[in-house]
Amino acid sequence: MDTYREDANGEIWFTIKQAAEFTDRTKETIYSWERRGILTDPRHDEHGRRIYTQTQIAAAERTVRPRAQRILRRAA
Repeated sequence: MDTYREDANGEIWFTIKQAAEFTDRTKETIYSWERRGILTDPRHDEHGRRIYTQTQIAAAERTVRPRAQRILRRAA
């Protein structure tokens, strides 16, 4: 995994690629979370890439997890 960024307050920041690796999801899933408004207010790094905090990524994961579990139960 690429090196993540940590700010002066100890907050860890991830690019979309890193967030996908961190959550064991695809980049397309992270982009979907953005389009659906689950991930909002990104900052941008020096290369113009959107970056999100570990807190934002964890909150998005908590938001989508119950729905994913319901879908998997229905499919079983």
